[in-house]
Amino acid sequence: MELLKAVLFGIVEGVTEWLPISSTGHLILLNEFITLNVSDAFRSMFDVVIQLGAILAVIVLFFHKLNPFSPTKSEGEKKQTWQLWFKVVAAIIPSGIVGVLFDDWMEAHFHNATVVAIALIVYGVAFLLVERRNARRVGGKTVEDVYAIGYKAALLIGCFQCLSLIPGTSRSGSTILGAILIGVGRSAGAEFSFFMAIPTMLGASAIKGLKFLLSGVSATGTEIGVLIVGCVVSFLVSLLVIRGLMEYVRRHSFSAFGVYRIILGVVVLVYFALAG
Repeated sequence: MELLKAVLFGIVEGVTEWLPISSTGHLILLNEFITLNVSDAFRSMFDVVIQLGAILAVIVLFFHKLNPFSPTKSEGEKKQTWQLWFKVVAAIIPSGIVGVLFDDWMEAHFHNATVVAIALIVYGVAFLLVERRNARRVGGKTVEDVYAIGYKAALLIGCFQCLSLIPGTSRSGSTILGAILIGVGRSAGAEFSFFMAIPTMLGASAIKGLKFLLSGVSATGTEIGVLIVGCVVSFLVSLLVIRGLMEYVRRHSFSAFGVYRIILGVVVLVYFALAG
């Protein structure tokens, strides 16, 4: 039964990690209805480490673009790839600092259904407003190539990623929204957001894993199985979702995700208000 639950959590993670609707928020909400029979320490670690499967999907799908050692790339293309990685590293510095300093405090105060619901609504409204602003904007130059994103823009996108430390905000949502606001196209912003996820989630997983080890709590065989199944499923689902999202953003705005966020946030608030 726990492994079946892990499959469900893996599906939710694989879908919501890349859509601007908050994976952590959905996992917290899912846990309100389907609870894994694991220790609290393992659960805290599981919600972060399960994202490694999703991150692996990015590496697989964008391996050539991210690989500075590719023999098929010219010297100029290899240099361009290295510069992209340097920009990604620069972009994750703000959230890395804030995350290390306030991770435990954030988890203690913000990891609950009410905060998730409010964040879903607030950023859902933000997506609608930003997309309406873009629709009315005439002219103006946008960055449509991920390689063309400058260091200043990368750092600003990284500052927006700090907002995602509040569950329900969405890491991809906050970074893509920030990219659009500073003049980066949806497709380039989505790609850069995906690339930022690699070092961000590797670092977050390492921190959570270390905290779990230092807690002195040992993982049971079932818990290890739950983690493996969750990661594998999130990897497989992410392969499909990332391809679909990149096709979607080339043709559509993010307004639909904004509407979804608002509806889900309202439903969650009403449900828990009635349940209380």
